[in-house]
Amino acid sequence: MQDANPSLLILIPAYNEESRIGPVLRAYAEYFTQRYRARFSIVVILNGCVDNTLGVVNEMAAEWPQISALNFPGRIGKGGALIQGLKLFPLADLIGFVDADGATPPSAFHDLVERCADADCAIGSRWIAGARIHQAQSGVRRFVSRGGNALVQALFWMRIRDTQCGAKVMRRSAVERIHPSLRITDMAFDINLLYSLKREGFRVVEVPTEWTDKLGSTLTKGLIRASLSALLSVIRLRLVYSPFYRMLRPFRPIETWLYKQLSSPAPLSSKNEPSDVKSDS
Repeated sequence: MQDANPSLLILIPAYNEESRIGPVLRAYAEYFTQRYRARFSIVVILNGCVDNTLGVVNEMAAEWPQISALNFPGRIGKGGALIQGLKLFPLADLIGFVDADGATPPSAFHDLVERCADADCAIGSRWIAGARIHQAQSGVRRFVSRGGNALVQALFWMRIRDTQCGAKVMRRSAVERIHPSLRITDMAFDINLLYSLKREGFRVVEVPTEWTDKLGSTLTKGLIRASLSALLSVIRLRLVYSPFYRMLRPFRPIETWLYKQLSSPAPLSSKNEPSDVKSDS
């Protein structure tokens, strides 16, 4: 049975967010201090930042003891940052993450926390009835988003309308079970996460969210490159869970080269990966 007052860990991956991370941290710290009965903490995972993001986080941590930082000087990708952050799952009953740009307000994230009372994972969705979108995506981003979702549904059959919304909350037991299977370090990390939850039989619910598209995000600036990297990762993930994966071992150097050309961190590897994975066939 879910604890009536579960402790909460909020992860925020960040790459060069010195101009936006301060107000987001303040909004979340103030909201959950006032509205959340149990213990909560906020950990910002810095992914190769070359600006003053760490300095801003440290300033906020001096004001709010619930805030702390994990700093990785090299680029490990948004997915890589979350894989590292999710290693902290023993610290809380519920573990969630949200984007650093403030697109999801604290109240909408709190909705996900509450839905975990009857689900193993609650994810924000911009594409189901009840969602409140204050600033819509550009036409190009919307096309990429919906096209990518159609591809994901064709390959994985998860029946999830919005895999990419950057707000998700999970129970500790779910994170502990699936963490070893998390390998994707780019924007396709969410698909890796959700498919792992599905394969393990965990219940995932989509919750209509409140969301505002933030101009100037790093994803907007590098949309084509990020989309190609995510496409490569989605195809790789599908192959990992196919009977053909072992046959593709000789092509690993090509895969690594492609990620390098896209300036994207390659998926994490494990010596146990092939033997751990069960084919969907």
